[in-house]
Amino acid sequence: METLANLECFVRSAETGSFSATARQLALTPAAVSRNVAMLERNMGVRLFHRSTRKLTLTEAGEHFLASIGSNLDALQNAISAVATDQGEPAGLLKVSMAPTFGISQVLPLLPEFLARYPRIRPEWHFENRQVDLIAEGFDVAIGGGFELAQGVISRPLSPAHVIAVASPEFMRGKTPPSDPQALESFEGIVMRSGRTGRVRHWSMRNKEGLEMAARVRDSLIVNDPAAAREAALLGLGVGFLAIPDVLSWIERGDLVRLVPDWYADAGTISMYFATRTLMPAKTRAFIDFVSEVFEQRQLARQFSGSNG
Repeated sequence: METLANLECFVRSAETGSFSATARQLALTPAAVSRNVAMLERNMGVRLFHRSTRKLTLTEAGEHFLASIGSNLDALQNAISAVATDQGEPAGLLKVSMAPTFGISQVLPLLPEFLARYPRIRPEWHFENRQVDLIAEGFDVAIGGGFELAQGVISRPLSPAHVIAVASPEFMRGKTPPSDPQALESFEGIVMRSGRTGRVRHWSMRNKEGLEMAARVRDSLIVNDPAAAREAALLGLGVGFLAIPDVLSWIERGDLVRLVPDWYADAGTISMYFATRTLMPAKTRAFIDFVSEVFEQRQLARQFSGSNG
């Protein structure tokens, strides 16, 4: 009878197309993954993969075997995990990717309460401005906005990603506040260059009545990170355009002021992304439900809405 390790190495290698990527997922060496797959092939008497220096692809026999396993491997792993701890208490390493500014300011503060409720879970949280490959990189959950949904990945919305114009009180001292987004063109601005497209991002803002207007500033400073844009605004270097969750605390403390408060730009939705599974691991379900519960109880989606003014 094949061991669970051999079967898991085969399935994950088929998903990632790489022994090295599978090794990172399973905390093994590439040699160990290759050895487990080779042992499975030897025991079955068939070759499951075509191997080359650049690519790993399934043979016809490998495709049939993967299809026959289906979701049974996940079900078996979850069953083992459920009985491995007291009454199936959520446990294990929880690997999550988050946008740095949102993750550090909004999700990281939830960690003490989450760990008090689920002490057997060990968080491994990555803060990075990129769309991760949940399956290939072994993440349980990703949190961010603008993700393209890959096959086998679904999302759960958390809040709108509304962008507003902000500046420090020192920067605005002696200046006439802009009456609408068009009036921002006379102000020095802090703009961001997209790491994905390489372009400087400019916004079109809207109000409650549905009117839209271009919001342009004089590009006095260009950065590629929202936290840097916020710090530059705090230093009085100009007007910045930032998502509300990234600046709300600073506005409430009076360190930043919101300009043209009836206007905002819609950058989409902040969501949680996770792989679809017949039986989701208890640790993943616990995290998703906990974050959703907190956002609902504290009405964070409403707080992060730009239409509040």
